[in-house]
Amino acid sequence: MPIPEEVTGDEIDKDVRQELQSLPKTLAEDVARNLVMVARLLDEDPEAAYGYSRVALRLASRVAAVREAAGFAAYATQKYSEALAEFRAARRMTGSVELWPVMADCERGLGRPEKALDMAGAPEVHKLDKAGQVEMRLVAAGARRDMGQLDASIVTLQSPELASNSVQPWTARLRYAYADALLAAGREQEAREWFAKAVESDRDGSTDASDRLAELDGVEFVDALDERDGEGETESDGGVEGSSAEDGDKD
Repeated sequence: MPIPEEVTGDEIDKDVRQELQSLPKTLAEDVARNLVMVARLLDEDPEAAYGYSRVALRLASRVAAVREAAGFAAYATQKYSEALAEFRAARRMTGSVELWPVMADCERGLGRPEKALDMAGAPEVHKLDKAGQVEMRLVAAGARRDMGQLDASIVTLQSPELASNSVQPWTARLRYAYADALLAAGREQEAREWFAKAVESDRDGSTDASDRLAELDGVEFVDALDERDGEGETESDGGVEGSSAEDGDKD
């Protein structure tokens, strides 16, 4: 797969670069460049990222960082069985529990929420850092919802991290998940309050909490292009200027 000339491979994390030092120099550079492409494209073009991850995997399947990158690319394209296999391989190589939550979420993706819940109660969870433990809580709550246990899902998300006024990297997603669970249980007013709290803490736009909040408040967004088209039709029909706003509100 083509890689832009400006991608040198030096862009990768220093820890990954250190892992690649076990490879011949030219091979390490090729693998690094493919890993950079995976990271760049994972969100905007998961299928392309997956393609680059397969190239890296073919070149260096014995490098844990490569297996992990391949896992995330497969996960992003909903190839959960493949992702789980890659995450397991990376975990065997490193001995780290860092991937435990996403491995559990792969079990959910494979239609095995009970297995995800088993993993949420495993000793490995206690070895996770705070971010990992919050992620595991989110996965467990999702598994409860998969099983139709809405009240249990809500209770699972109730935690010191949810109640804290401190804004952490996981705060917006945790509040959003809680709001969404409340809404699914028919507790609309409480859901609105928590979507509002999610908006307050979502500094990088990682959720669509603002859209969900607006939806609950009955706010409709008008597409600017549609509005301009409406104006053109109004003028050609000899209508009064400004009536297009009313037309747009009907979208």
